[in-house]
Amino acid sequence: MSGRKMINNRKIYKMITVFAVVLSLAAANIPAASASFSPSVDSLRIGLSVGTGVVPSANLRPTDDQGRGYDFGYFDNNRNFVPIGAWTGETSITMLMDRNMVWNPAADEGRGQYQDGVSGNVTVGCFHVQLNAGYGTFDEARAEADKRQGAFVRYESSQQQPFLVMIGQHTTRAAAESAISSLGLVGAASVNAGTSNTIAVTITGTNRIIFEFDRGTTPLGIMPRTSGGKAETWYKGLRYNGSFQYSRRGGAELTVVNVVDIEDYVKGILPYEMNNAWPIEALKAQALCARTYGMSNLNRHSSDGADLCVLEHCQVYKGRGAANERTDQAVNETAGIYVTYNNRLAQTFFASTNGGASENVENVWAESIPYLRGVVDPYEADIVSKVSNYYWTIKYTPAQLTDRLKSRITGFSLSTIASMRVSKYSATGNAIEVTLTDVNGKSMTLSRRSQLLAGLGTPTMRFDIGGAAWGSGSIYANDPGQPVPPASTYYGIGANGVAVPVPRDSMYAITGSGNTVAVSGETTSPGGSSTGLVDGYFVINGAGNGHQIGMSQWGAYSMAFYHNLTFEDIILFYFTGVEITRTR
Repeated sequence: MSGRKMINNRKIYKMITVFAVVLSLAAANIPAASASFSPSVDSLRIGLSVGTGVVPSANLRPTDDQGRGYDFGYFDNNRNFVPIGAWTGETSITMLMDRNMVWNPAADEGRGQYQDGVSGNVTVGCFHVQLNAGYGTFDEARAEADKRQGAFVRYESSQQQPFLVMIGQHTTRAAAESAISSLGLVGAASVNAGTSNTIAVTITGTNRIIFEFDRGTTPLGIMPRTSGGKAETWYKGLRYNGSFQYSRRGGAELTVVNVVDIEDYVKGILPYEMNNAWPIEALKAQALCARTYGMSNLNRHSSDGADLCVLEHCQVYKGRGAANERTDQAVNETAGIYVTYNNRLAQTFFASTNGGASENVENVWAESIPYLRGVVDPYEADIVSKVSNYYWTIKYTPAQLTDRLKSRITGFSLSTIASMRVSKYSATGNAIEVTLTDVNGKSMTLSRRSQLLAGLGTPTMRFDIGGAAWGSGSIYANDPGQPVPPASTYYGIGANGVAVPVPRDSMYAITGSGNTVAVSGETTSPGGSSTGLVDGYFVINGAGNGHQIGMSQWGAYSMAFYHNLTFEDIILFYFTGVEITRTR
């Protein structure tokens, strides 16, 4: 037994002594480990438009007047940009499929986009007149193109002389063939309609093609030029540092990837994963989690030619928009610092809140990881009033619960549920098994977070069934008939015998057998029973919101703001036995 239910079974105790689980962080605040780990790369490939989010065209322009155009090339296997000598001084450019396309100024939330079509005010055709002569350099080909109206340079790596001169754009092959005749180029030119890999570059909003790129399945790389400082470029209304890759994977629409320095990547995450006004030490802890998570998940989206996506599936990344001096400071002051375990990068998961305790990863997902251990979290108690719906209650009638389980749990075969109870708690007091019994006496047990959350709809695994709402109820010491009087603050014996405040929802007790158990309120409300029913409803009361693995973001806030603890303290508290490794 453990958790709240254990408190009601008072006879098993010879004596209960209420105390705080207080970590002596002064001892934990050890110097960072030496640089035994070294990152294999210094940049990440972040999928901006990938998978089902690919686009027919993609606009780029600088965010200020420092932009001086773009260099074209590709990225090698070490993520180094390889220029091919091609460039443009134009600043507002659009990459698009080499197909018949029409400019729609209202598309893409008013930013404009080229879309499939042959009829419109601005149409870009995919049939071009190609001069038969090839050139070894972009400058040679451009010099020839500059002699002809509507001409541009195409790079085609399969040709011995890869730079070709193309003239005009037409929506049909017949029109391009007619142009060869009217230009007097019969025998000196042919029609080129590109391939399924070809990417055209236009001046945004016009039918003026300025470059084409075809290196097979190798993506087009674009490096912004700037007259000073770090390049910052608009893409889909967001501002990004770094360079960009464009590919037509399988001949489809454009996959767009941002190739960005690891520190600039973290700067583009931090204000979206944590409030940019939060304490600097909490922001630093988040920076470590973001940096370590990013570098430890290289090639997670390899099928898209990317490491990570921009969504919560990986980490929320939106570039420079919400970054400020505070978030940049947090990144700069922790640059090159990672969280490691046994000289390897740790998986630095984080979530909003844990409800008062995190959890061992194997009780949430499948794999056991030694540094992802559940810890009792006394710090969240300080921020309960700041977090909307920190404590929550969910109610179901027996019929509602049964219908929900039938639609969400594979293999569910029970009749109407008659009773529901938490049949197993973890060492930190989270529900890890719930047993359901139907009206016919048949039982089934839900386990792991995926089943519990899918079946019961709870935000966390930190809950009880059929009891008082969390944050209420009585607690006891020694005599179950004498509750401890309510108080705004309780105290326990902490490090070095010093009395320290104890958060109400993170109290623990030592049983007569020497076990540590969570101390909490009564398991039943008036009208409740061992069936989990309260006035005809199954009542689930709990706390927190998140997967409960790794760092609590609000806990980090509390540690930094209320307890003056450092980012090292925060990381070492939430990740068991890790090292903080400086690589610079």
